[in-house]
Amino acid sequence: MPNALDETTADGLERLCKPRERFIAAPSLPGIERMEASFFGNMFTPHRHDTYALGITLQGIQTFNYRGSSRVSQPGNVIVLHPDELHDGGAGTDDGLRYRMLYLEPAVLRRGLGSDMASLPFVTNPVVSDPKLAATLASVLSHLDQNVDPLLLDQFISDIAEGLARHANGPVKPSGLLAIDRMERARQYLEAHFDRPVQSRELEDVTGLDRYRLTRQFRACFATTPYRYLMMRRLQKARVLIAQNHPLVDIAGDTGFADQSHLNRHFKRAFGVTPGRWAELTCEKSH
Repeated sequence: MPNALDETTADGLERLCKPRERFIAAPSLPGIERMEASFFGNMFTPHRHDTYALGITLQGIQTFNYRGSSRVSQPGNVIVLHPDELHDGGAGTDDGLRYRMLYLEPAVLRRGLGSDMASLPFVTNPVVSDPKLAATLASVLSHLDQNVDPLLLDQFISDIAEGLARHANGPVKPSGLLAIDRMERARQYLEAHFDRPVQSRELEDVTGLDRYRLTRQFRACFATTPYRYLMMRRLQKARVLIAQNHPLVDIAGDTGFADQSHLNRHFKRAFGVTPGRWAELTCEKSH
């Protein structure tokens, strides 16, 4: 397959680290996480995120099961995984695998789509050859050790929304009767109170909707439920604390989990590896 990256972009993506087993996290951005993964064999057990997972395969053959089929991505291909879709991941050959991934919250993508759009783009084929989309991803994935200029980030969100809509299996539908503003208030409330149990009546008070309509509308807006959204915010905070070498037992308490076992169970469901394995592979970078 043709490589979707030009020579300059490829150089920026290639030079950051030598291939070996590790995860590298980039400086955080609002609603966006970026990372590089290098490993051998089957690394990730079946798991699901509440974000879009968008990536570029750099070296090796990337294999994963997604929506009932085995998938393969070669260097230069773009990977597009929809929120809350179960998938695993591994290296397809003994040479190992290196790729970069960007995790985009649906709330951020929604801003790029425009306030009059309700449905989120669903890309049926999770592996695409698209030089334009690859270049868009490379604009924020080429240099993981650097922050992203705010204007570039705005451009990226707009371009990625256009790229995903272009590959979607159906047109992005207008909002109609979807209570987008109320769902955004619910999302922000969950964000602010992620480290404690949130009761349904609290979200009813915030939105003015009953809990069942609220759940349906929230899923339509953000491709996940309020419960899953809250849980993923806890797990994202746990990953930050793991990178800072906090003890796992303390992390569990600080992020609203009942105990370390509770954290371990949910972490593996969300990321496909245990917190301990994540700690082994993650290297904290200085900026």
